[in-house]
Amino acid sequence: MTVLSPDLTVTAVAAELPGAAELFRQKGINFCCGGKIPLSEAAPKAGLTTEGLLAELQALADAAGRDAPEETPALIDHILNRYHDTHRTELEWLIPLAQKVERVHGDHEEAPLGLTEALIALHDDLDAHMAKEEHILFPLMLQGADPMLLHPIAQMRYEHDSAADLLTRVEHAAHGLALPVGACGSWSALYTGLRKFSEDLVAHMHLENTVLFARFEANPA
Repeated sequence: MTVLSPDLTVTAVAAELPGAAELFRQKGINFCCGGKIPLSEAAPKAGLTTEGLLAELQALADAAGRDAPEETPALIDHILNRYHDTHRTELEWLIPLAQKVERVHGDHEEAPLGLTEALIALHDDLDAHMAKEEHILFPLMLQGADPMLLHPIAQMRYEHDSAADLLTRVEHAAHGLALPVGACGSWSALYTGLRKFSEDLVAHMHLENTVLFARFEANPA
């Protein structure tokens, strides 16, 4: 996503653009349940101009991937270490923490019911997806450009869309990560961790889609 259009939905931008979800939170724009509206409609509802919101989002888009390593082997190492390893580590503690919050606060009107189930689904989806990249796609990329890479890249893009849908499901179960008044330490830690995880996952997929994959699609050899 290089040039942003006012016709894009809030949900789509939040799922694809690093930093957009947090910006929407700050502006009071619902990108979870009520996010299937265009930016041109969401901006005035939040007391903003469409042009102003687009400018802030465009600044995020221009900055995304700017610090990515130039060489493909270094970029792949960066993705593996910064994102693959981190996602696995964080999900290992986020899932049991979600289970605890649901168990202890299940009768609270703002309890994140269904969050554990949504996180497990996302964990399983990501685990399979990252394994394909680590064992098939990335080793092939390290051998150089090849037209045969276009099909697995297309499949990875499709799976990114599936992961984005599952991430939206997580945000929905957690009520947009809005903490209720008087939330306990575990609940606060859960939502803080989820916010960081969500931003990381969006940045990860954006980096692959717009930088790594694009390199091989532009020059399949």
